Amino acid sequence: MVSILSLWLPILLAAVLVFVASAVLHMVFKYHQADFKKLPDEDAAMRALRPLGIAPGDYMMPYSHGAESMRSEEYKKKVQDGPVAVFTVLPSSAMTSMGAQLGQWFVYCAVVGVFAAYVASRTLAPGAEYLSVFRLSGTVAFACYAMGTPQRSIWYKQNWGTTGRSMFDALIYSLLTAGAFGWLWP
Repeated sequence: MVSILSLWLPILLAAVLVFVASAVLHMVFKYHQADFKKLPDEDAAMRALRPLGIAPGDYMMPYSHGAESMRSEEYKKKVQDGPVAVFTVLPSSAMTSMGAQLGQWFVYCAVVGVFAAYVASRTLAPGAEYLSVFRLSGTVAFACYAMGTPQRSIWYKQNWGTTGRSMFDALIYSLLTAGAFGWLWP
């Protein structure tokens, strides 16, 4: 059995590689620009919402308190009249200063590496073949990076294209993680 502590270097290298790759994917290739659409009259919508002072958080409209309220005629009329929306309100600073999000992303990448290290260290022996390490650590990394994303499309109707692009990114991230673990496996 391999000690998780002995895998600190592939964990760190994988986090750095994924962090850099994600920056390249988002800033150079720009295929994520299709993830969101602009409202037909964005300025009017912003003017209408601004006085409400909506605190940062996740919202659904119309909102129901449970199955019973969803059966009410009032709720059904709100749904019929629309719009029906699931949205997140961000703090204003979230769009101008991304330092906190980038820090959290790096920590997340490291945590994915820790999970890959844990499973691989309990499954593979020291000196395991590169391909065995690559397959196992890459599968764990893919599960971490990708398999939660379809839930947004299933339950909240996020565009499947957005989910697919995120899962494609996850494939790249998992291959980089797998490469780091395969190369530096003790």
